[in-house]
Amino acid sequence: MPGQGVPIAPGTPGTPGTPGPQPVPQTPSGAPPQQMSQQQFEVDLPPELLQVGWRKYWSRRENRPYFFNRATGETLWDLAEIPGAPGYGQQQPEVMRNSDPLGINTSPQPPAQHSPQPQHQLPTPNCNPQPQGVKRRASEELGPGAKKFIVAGPWDLEVATNVVMFEKTPSLLPHPHPEVELLRFQMMMKLRQSYQEMCHSREGIDAPKESFNRWMLERKTIDQGKDPLFPAYCFPEISMAMYREIMNDIPMKLVRPKYTGEARKQLSKYCEAARKMIETRGTSSEGRKIVKWNVEDTLQWLRRTVGASYEDFQERLSHLKTQCQPHITEAAKSSVEGICRKMYNLSCDYASKVAERNQEILKEANINEHSVKVAVAHQRKVWCYPIQFGLPCPRLPSVEFFQDKETTVLKFKSDAVRINNQFFNKLEQLYRYGCADDRKFDFFLTRCYMLIKRYNAYFGNVSQFEGAQNQGALPVPVLECLNKQFGVTVECFASPFNCYFRQYCSAFPDIDSYFGSRGPLLDFKPHCGSFEANPPFCEELMDSVIGHFERLLEESTEPLSFIVFLPEWRDPAPPALLKLEASRWKRKQVVVPALEHDYRHGFQHSLPKSEVSVKSVHGTMIVWLQNDAGYQRWGPTEDRVEALLEGFRPGRERERDKAQLLSPTRQPESKVEGSSSYHAPAPAQGPPPGPSNTGAPLGTA
Repeated sequence: MPGQGVPIAPGTPGTPGTPGPQPVPQTPSGAPPQQMSQQQFEVDLPPELLQVGWRKYWSRRENRPYFFNRATGETLWDLAEIPGAPGYGQQQPEVMRNSDPLGINTSPQPPAQHSPQPQHQLPTPNCNPQPQGVKRRASEELGPGAKKFIVAGPWDLEVATNVVMFEKTPSLLPHPHPEVELLRFQMMMKLRQSYQEMCHSREGIDAPKESFNRWMLERKTIDQGKDPLFPAYCFPEISMAMYREIMNDIPMKLVRPKYTGEARKQLSKYCEAARKMIETRGTSSEGRKIVKWNVEDTLQWLRRTVGASYEDFQERLSHLKTQCQPHITEAAKSSVEGICRKMYNLSCDYASKVAERNQEILKEANINEHSVKVAVAHQRKVWCYPIQFGLPCPRLPSVEFFQDKETTVLKFKSDAVRINNQFFNKLEQLYRYGCADDRKFDFFLTRCYMLIKRYNAYFGNVSQFEGAQNQGALPVPVLECLNKQFGVTVECFASPFNCYFRQYCSAFPDIDSYFGSRGPLLDFKPHCGSFEANPPFCEELMDSVIGHFERLLEESTEPLSFIVFLPEWRDPAPPALLKLEASRWKRKQVVVPALEHDYRHGFQHSLPKSEVSVKSVHGTMIVWLQNDAGYQRWGPTEDRVEALLEGFRPGRERERDKAQLLSPTRQPESKVEGSSSYHAPAPAQGPPPGPSNTGAPLGTA
């Protein structure tokens, strides 16, 4: 086969097989010099150029060699254009120097229909038109008439990725369907209700606040099941996170009282609850005696003590709990384990019902998942790209759309979901960049409805902001600084709602993938790049994430950097925090003090702008984990760290918004901001941007 031994540039996107939503290279085969091996051809350059990262590759599209710098990402056609190369500086004046013939460092230019007034100017490596024979992205094939626009908001969706990974086999998950999503939502609400009812009937307590959501996070850390939402294949079945949280509220939930009278009342109630429980549960006679003796002793102290202080009551309560809790735990152990096991079994049952409904829909659409052939990915490096599906998508039912003042409403049957107009416009832009199978936007509204419905099921009681803390985001000035100072282009924990970049990892590999998600972080194995990680506050997840980062840093010699943000919990410090501080890859750590910085609310996509900033009640620890190459490229120098801490200063986001309003930093050809009515974009005039139809060796995703 011609070109079998051709060296492929690091990052050539493409999954072998038939064209479709998978990334498929569109470069024709050419014949390179066959007298050299692939390795010889790659390093056939002067030693001084090899040392600074230059390599030579063969362009199958143009049938000639080109030069790629692995350190900077720069691509050139002519050796004479490289500083230090033979003949450098001897070009004729009329020859135009093009520093990026492959289009690696330019943002994709999606087709657009809107053309309001400009606000931002996208930086381009070269203002001159590209000469004949220059490689372009598929999105650049649209010609000079194609408009580019930016959706204004607390994000920058035009930042291209610098993350390289190995090709991935397309996912065999079924495409989401609104009928299934409604069923999944109902099942999840039922599971939450079952948790509350079991806690109340068996232990006489309310389900601990946010305990269900932490259980979901902890289960998904180890889950090997196929449902993206329900835990369905976990070992062990009993979640120790849920077990501890329930047990901590037995025999009653303790709160920090405001006044001395409340402290005395709580101590008295705890005594009664402990005595009642130990009398009705089976436990050892020795344990029963110890609990009863301590309870009687405390009640006598309450009767005879007059004028005790707030601290006295709190100290007495702490002592009583320390003495009684081991015996109370022994008495409640089997019951609490029963709750945890029942929750897991119910989750498995609901996942099975969802899978059955999915099978019915596939059967109705004549899609046989067992007969679909999925091309095996090559072991070659590509720019990271969104999760791709191996199965075709059945025809989706339509969704009603209307806008009510500042809110977009999407309605399927009698069920309606809402999102702020600005964030709806953001979803449209993310879909344009990230979705490869719906360039005409036929399914856009339906998929937006399913996205909101999925996250509503994930959050819980949205009206009471349940689950919001798991979706909190860093302030925009901090993310801007991370990009400018540390080259960050990917968020490790985000969603289509709260992401700052258009490339991110998120909870759901199916529905989020249409909007640019690279899938769950623990399944994502980048080879190089710079990342920001602000994980949800679940100790088991944080612990797994740190281990994942350390393995990736160990395996790669390319520049790799993870900037990790964790709450500074010290009483006691969770294992993840201790592991992070002791990591051999740690380059620096700093702490942003509590109450001196804000986070963005987890429901920023549905709240008024004035309510988005939330004061952080914990300090935030920032730790840089980098391998040697990552440290050399994005190391935490004093100036860079100072700029990052300045980004956390309260008021910086307001200053940024004001400065952007008074002095826009970029001027695109057109801009979309807060459009009051949705118009589906015109069909693309060429192949979609991203990895699905790219002819460059490294296409931004």
